Amino acid sequence: MYKSWCVLLRIQALFIASLFAFISLSSWAAQPINSFSDVESLLSQRNFNEKARAVNWLAETKYPDTKQILNYLLAGDIYYHKKQKQLYLIADYADQQPAILLSDNKKEIIINKKRDYKKVALNNQLRSAIRHGIAQLDITSDDSQVRNQAIKSMLGNTDTNIQTLLTDAYSVESDESNKSKLALAIAIGTLNSGNKAEKLAAIDMIGDSIEPAAFRALSNAVSVTEDADIIRVAERGIGSYQQSQRVYSTVETLYFGLSLGSVLVLAGIGLAITFGVMGVINMAHGELIMLGAYTTYVMQQLMPNHIGLSLILSIPAAFFVAGLVGVAIERGVIRFLYGRPLETLLATFGISLILQQAVRSVFSPLNRSVATPDWMSGMLEINPMLSLTYNRLYIIFFCFFVFAALVFVLKKTPLGLQVRAVSQNRSMARSMGVRSEWVDAMTFGLGSGVAGVAGVALSQLTNVGPNMGQSYIIDSFMVVVFGGVGNLWGTLVAGLSLGLFNKILEPWAGAVLAKILVLVFIILFIQKRPRGLFPQRGRAVEG
Repeated sequence: MYKSWCVLLRIQALFIASLFAFISLSSWAAQPINSFSDVESLLSQRNFNEKARAVNWLAETKYPDTKQILNYLLAGDIYYHKKQKQLYLIADYADQQPAILLSDNKKEIIINKKRDYKKVALNNQLRSAIRHGIAQLDITSDDSQVRNQAIKSMLGNTDTNIQTLLTDAYSVESDESNKSKLALAIAIGTLNSGNKAEKLAAIDMIGDSIEPAAFRALSNAVSVTEDADIIRVAERGIGSYQQSQRVYSTVETLYFGLSLGSVLVLAGIGLAITFGVMGVINMAHGELIMLGAYTTYVMQQLMPNHIGLSLILSIPAAFFVAGLVGVAIERGVIRFLYGRPLETLLATFGISLILQQAVRSVFSPLNRSVATPDWMSGMLEINPMLSLTYNRLYIIFFCFFVFAALVFVLKKTPLGLQVRAVSQNRSMARSMGVRSEWVDAMTFGLGSGVAGVAGVALSQLTNVGPNMGQSYIIDSFMVVVFGGVGNLWGTLVAGLSLGLFNKILEPWAGAVLAKILVLVFIILFIQKRPRGLFPQRGRAVEG
């Protein structure tokens, strides 16, 4: 009997203790969050629901640096002190490493004993809450661009919480562009969970969109439903999307063709002077381009902390270096070989080998990488289907700038006047007092300097190496001959045309076959028009 009473008393005591524990736990779980110290306390516990409450409080109150804190949580870099219950940012969890106290103006301390700190544990539900909190912060941001990026990241997300967030944001959004994207995101969610009438209305809105998320939503709607009306309307939207895709793909191909054409113009425009105006077959033209590229590399080594400025300064530097080498070639070799084009070909071919070996001796045979400045990196997004790379866009502009500058020099300056006079009638120009030897040297130097400037541009598209020039010498001659020997406008039209032609052929013929077809086209064209698109009067024609 006594033992029975003892067991009963123990059961009663255990029940009362459990009841008090449950009551205290309930009261603790329901405690309000009034400050960041309460957040620290909750995140230091094992209860993931309480941690989610802390995350929601941070997002809803827009506590300072909340986005950074949530990102650090996702990355697993937030720890708490086991005794103090304070949160720390710890990048390297080891003794004698720094730890940043989040609640005290980012005060930094040194970890004496790493076992005093423990990482804030996460589960999948809490990770979802953190991501939802980050999305909530972004979509309610005061910055329209931040809201725009947040909406883009949520397109196609049909989660109920995200859809609620999008709907709330739509009611207060003031930017029309953001509002249309919100309407699209909500329509995609409706297409996933609405009734037939709502789905048809959603498809009507989604059908004209060129967002990839809209295409995926329409494709999914066709695959999961058996309703003929929904399938018919969705397939019409898919057809419209694919048509837009073909149009923008063509625009992108034309852009790449224009950029390739700009490269060909830059590579060939210097040769248009030395070969077209002077009648010199300069096989070292590619190596002059290479010198310009190496000049860019050297400038970046001299100014490693100012990549953008070094690239801009490389333009006059490359023009000066390549121009001086060109003058030296003309004075040392070419001036003895005027009127003998085959001998100039052999001589300049030998010079090209000498320049290649000189670069190998100075810089080694290995390729060198030239850094791209920040303002030339990335892409210009026109719309979700069309993005233009900045480096190629700048090279297109640079090509037209160089062309305009060269036309100005040849048409509006005394040097240009003398160059044209000597190229058309050397003896008459001499009788008028023109120093033809000086003009020859300056003309060859000008063409060589432009080749060096082309090397600056090409260094942003490919690695810089001793054999770099060999990749462009044939293309340069093709551009000059096709456009018309000695005609700058012909060089511009020919370079851009060949670039476009090449890129249009590549999708179905491949890169190698496309080049072969371009070469065959030029051969057939020259058979019909031996003097090119725009024939030029001058020494080369008369000879």
